[in-house]
Amino acid sequence: MKTLLHIVASPRGEASFSYRVGNAVVERFRRQHPDGKVDTLDLFAEELPRLTLNTVNNKYRLLSGKELDEATRPAWKPIEAHIERFKAADVVVIDSPMWNFGIPYVLKHYFDVILQPRYLFRYTANGVEGLAGDKRVVVVTARGGDYGPGSGGEAMDLVVPTLKTMLGFIGLKDPTFINIQPTLAGGPDAAQKRLDEALATARSLTF
Repeated sequence: MKTLLHIVASPRGEASFSYRVGNAVVERFRRQHPDGKVDTLDLFAEELPRLTLNTVNNKYRLLSGKELDEATRPAWKPIEAHIERFKAADVVVIDSPMWNFGIPYVLKHYFDVILQPRYLFRYTANGVEGLAGDKRVVVVTARGGDYGPGSGGEAMDLVVPTLKTMLGFIGLKDPTFINIQPTLAGGPDAAQKRLDEALATARSLTF
């Protein structure tokens, strides 16, 4: 039985293009794997662990080859729980709007929580080794403007490079991106056309 982790990084629900297309990806998975499990993590509804002095110090302990500080292990358990939730998924779907050219703060917070040494990556004599396992990753993004190839705005797109870098660092080097753009420039008819194209792409995926 396959498990899909759906990470929602927009608070707008059905008003969000990224959410709607992300849901279409999830429904495509359900059709292909009717016995599969879908685990939804709404980053605006679920409170993530706070990164405090103790948790950051524990990260540095792990980076330096030491074990966790047992006195602060209770504060580390919620971090481990999110890491295990991520690692347990065979498919990860992330839907995210572009906010101020980058990802929403809650999505950055999530990656700050789960990207921990010895859990999702480790350093070896040959460099960094990702430990996320073999996963299919689909990222749906929505942007008000056009930042695609040939648009002239490519350098302002910090969403795709950021997510590619963080996912690649943990071994997930070939994510599928569905970028809906522009959703504001060109008026509602143009936006609907872009949405329809993205939905068609989502409904054509194979898992």
